[in-house]
Amino acid sequence: MAKVFISDRIPTAAADTLKQAGLTVSAYDGDGLISHAELVKQVADVDFLIATLSTQVDADVIAAAPNLKLIANYGAGFNNIDIDAATARHIGVTNTPAVSTNAVAELTLGLMLAASHRIVEGDQLMRTEGFDGWQPLFFLGHELRGKTLGIVGLGSIGQAVAKLAVAFGMQVNYTQRHQLAADKEAALAVHFVDFDTIVSDSDFISLHIPLTPESQHEFNADVFKRMKSTAWLINAARGPIVDEAALVTALQNGDIAGAALDVYEHEPEVEPALKTMKNVILTPHIGNATVEARDQMAMIVANNVIKTLNGEAITTVN
Repeated sequence: MAKVFISDRIPTAAADTLKQAGLTVSAYDGDGLISHAELVKQVADVDFLIATLSTQVDADVIAAAPNLKLIANYGAGFNNIDIDAATARHIGVTNTPAVSTNAVAELTLGLMLAASHRIVEGDQLMRTEGFDGWQPLFFLGHELRGKTLGIVGLGSIGQAVAKLAVAFGMQVNYTQRHQLAADKEAALAVHFVDFDTIVSDSDFISLHIPLTPESQHEFNADVFKRMKSTAWLINAARGPIVDEAALVTALQNGDIAGAALDVYEHEPEVEPALKTMKNVILTPHIGNATVEARDQMAMIVANNVIKTLNGEAITTVN
């Protein structure tokens, strides 16, 4: 009987589905994240590994699993998996990208709204000293309507963000390696510009690109100096795209107005200075942390395991 190991707690629908298909399922249920040593031990006799984004599946883990046929990543990326080691062993690698789209887009808009209307700052104020009452010039923020949003990477999530931003009355520019077809741009009401224009003209810049050697630290000290001093940076993509030390300096110097981050360069650690700044909003990597998205992700990884077991084609394959 084929064995499956799940490296963290995920919705029970996955294990239920796998058991119904006749597989033996075990899962890590310890406190915190599974250690590397424990993972190596657990995969010794498994046929399928369901790993979460916080589980580092390196070459040693893969070498410790001689029967491994599939690594089903419970998340939208592959940065936690040694793809070369998996490929060398002809081990499939899948992920769960599409179901995160709406959840991440909604969070991105939520971060922009929180920044522009100072929602987090206001909540903190009311939990501490409070306020004296309504005043015309007290605690002013800004409306999104009429502002320019620059999206870096107009894939599925970027496009979903664009639709929401347009509904709020924002001007939406985007940049990426390849420009969309004219009819697609018209349907989305977006405008293709170069990276420099995104940097110099945007009131908000939202990142929606994968982490690659080229994109690491793409937002650095030089870029921050070229942004508007009133601009906000939004990152719900991958932490290392932003040089956090340079971001701290830019915020301290007033090069940009603020930042809203859901992901971090050295996750789960955060640059300590960011935690002290009122013009910084921090959330704990909750981009797709909705019941709806996580349940769908559970079913995708389970079904990918079953399809691999049955020799059927799967679509979310590296």
